[in-house]
Amino acid sequence: MEAERLIEAGRRALAASRGTPAIMAEAWQAQALARTVGGQLVRCGPAELRTDARGLSEIGGRGAAVLDHPMMPVGAARAAQLSEVADVPRTLGALGLLLGDVGIALVGVACDTEEDGLYWQCIEAIDAVDESIDRVYGMLRRLAEQEREQEQSRERDGPYGVIRGPAGFVAGQS
Repeated sequence: MEAERLIEAGRRALAASRGTPAIMAEAWQAQALARTVGGQLVRCGPAELRTDARGLSEIGGRGAAVLDHPMMPVGAARAAQLSEVADVPRTLGALGLLLGDVGIALVGVACDTEEDGLYWQCIEAIDAVDESIDRVYGMLRRLAEQEREQEQSRERDGPYGVIRGPAGFVAGQS
């Protein structure tokens, strides 16, 4: 399944989540998806994003590992359905929004719980979400910078680029 569709499914599922177990499960799903998208970008994405994508994958894995609540899905990761990342900037933007929603939901769980272990689990997961968001927006900045540089190059060099080489004879001209 395409990444943006999976991310949107995650946002809908998080929005529909009621209660701590469901929110924690969706936070786990989002971190698993961040890990998988990061891994996909490491393997097949633009070369300039690979370092940050690797970091996103590692942080997503760590964030999912932190969320060891009994209601976490075992082997039921939505992220396992990922087959492609069709539009890297749009996917990263959508992933950033999902992770932001997850962070807000985890803050709510942390504030509502009286269970010390769950509180600290949420705090660690919030830290992982924040790190993931930093990686996502770092990649988006890098893509935007690259696009600006390409645009400036097109403006400077004209629509056909710079034509180099010796001036030569053109057939049919005297």
